[in-house]
Amino acid sequence: MIAAGAFAQSLADKVDALLPQTQCTRCGYPSCRDYAEALATRQVDLNRCPPGGTATIAALAATLGCAPKALEPSCGDERPWVVARIDEAACIGCTLCIQACPVDAILGAAGRMHTVIESECTGCELCLDPCPVNCIVLAPMALLAATKDSGTKLNAKVPDSFLSWWMRERAASARRRFLARQERLLQLRRARAERKRRRRTAMPGRDADRATKQAVIRAAVDRARHRRGAHDS
Repeated sequence: MIAAGAFAQSLADKVDALLPQTQCTRCGYPSCRDYAEALATRQVDLNRCPPGGTATIAALAATLGCAPKALEPSCGDERPWVVARIDEAACIGCTLCIQACPVDAILGAAGRMHTVIESECTGCELCLDPCPVNCIVLAPMALLAATKDSGTKLNAKVPDSFLSWWMRERAASARRRFLARQERLLQLRRARAERKRRRRTAMPGRDADRATKQAVIRAAVDRARHRRGAHDS
């Protein structure tokens, strides 16, 4: 059983490395890792990743030892990769897009203008629906050269070998940012729970006082009902 579990985890690691790490949830799972683990244990089909498209399906089929399938239509279509852009003049600073971004690729604060870190945006589109003023649009992803001048755009045809490397690097970065965000949110939840625990510890008599007051009220109500019943009889 332990060996089988270790094999499944190892296979999940290999599968996860093939996924584009958009964390878009179109596959029906909350993260690329969850989808990878389901694939490793044969719980789901390999054709549910629109961002990865046919290339990812073929790679998954080779790794899992099964035949490739056409992309599942209910998961969406394979499309060119995009990034989100915020119309900063229309942004009201509600932070809903920041909360929705799975890789912390949106900067801003409550009441302040937000902006997208395009080099880190995965194009998951999860920020679109929460925006109450529809100030987020999708734009084609600009492919940047891996040079010190990170703003240099490749205008010529990009070699497939470089494109493959670039997408793997981008996926790896997205995975790291997603995991870092998950850890940050976990720490926030723990901190809130600890503050709540400390408040309870600092005021141990509060619950007892509340219970006592409720008991007094119930007793008064019971006495009033008793007197009313005696008067009616």
